[in-house]
Amino acid sequence: MVIINPGNPTGQCLSKTNLRELLKFCFEENLVLLADEVYQQNIYQDERPFISARKILLGMGPPMSKEVQLVSFHTVSKGYWGECGQRGGYFEMTNLPPETVDEIYKVASISLSPNVAGQIFLGLMVSPPKPGDTSYLKFTAESKGILDSLRRRARMMTDGFNSCRNVVCNFTEGAMYSFPQIRLPPNAIEAAKKAGKVPDVFYCIKLVEAMGISTVPGSGFGQKEGVFHLRTTILPAEEDMPAIMASFKKFNDEFMEQYEDYRGYSRM
Repeated sequence: MVIINPGNPTGQCLSKTNLRELLKFCFEENLVLLADEVYQQNIYQDERPFISARKILLGMGPPMSKEVQLVSFHTVSKGYWGECGQRGGYFEMTNLPPETVDEIYKVASISLSPNVAGQIFLGLMVSPPKPGDTSYLKFTAESKGILDSLRRRARMMTDGFNSCRNVVCNFTEGAMYSFPQIRLPPNAIEAAKKAGKVPDVFYCIKLVEAMGISTVPGSGFGQKEGVFHLRTTILPAEEDMPAIMASFKKFNDEFMEQYEDYRGYSRM
């Protein structure tokens, strides 16, 4: 089983209860849990902090803490360390059989060496500047500035989506994505079928054609039948966010007006 926490595409953070239920299920079904935790530093609210699956597992006690096989992933390529450009990461294995660990080391030893910059970034991530270090004050100030800005951007994007007609969006609790639900009118769904497109793909194509805003259709993530989403990021520059959300709102409201009062497809 694979989990992403904080989540992609939804941007939600798993609670202690969520994690216990998942680990209990893996124990009962004899499943290995792969915990993708690469967005763990990107948290934009105080109510639900990031908690690692390993911490919860070890706190559950035997037999689960000794038997559930867990692989935890982290990287500099997400969050604010590598800013998606620098590549470096690691995974930690808990309760995996020694024979499996040996095979993984064998595969790792014959692969190409990691890039030098990635190794430096990874070393800094696992051992950041500490109080008293020359760079500590600057590091903490810059880190706080980046995360505070991302928190504001998450709020601006969520509020912007929720101000739009037929759009509903949960707050982005963590990671770097927003996943609004687009409640498409029946006429828009019919227009998409005639165009040979999945409805949310049809919507996203119209959006990029009209406003130059590129998004990912929710259908790529296995959403519930008859429910439509799109995924976007909160990463545009903070000063650009109001204009981006205004453009989205303009497009969406005109799209909804057209297909709720359907007279044909020529205007879009």
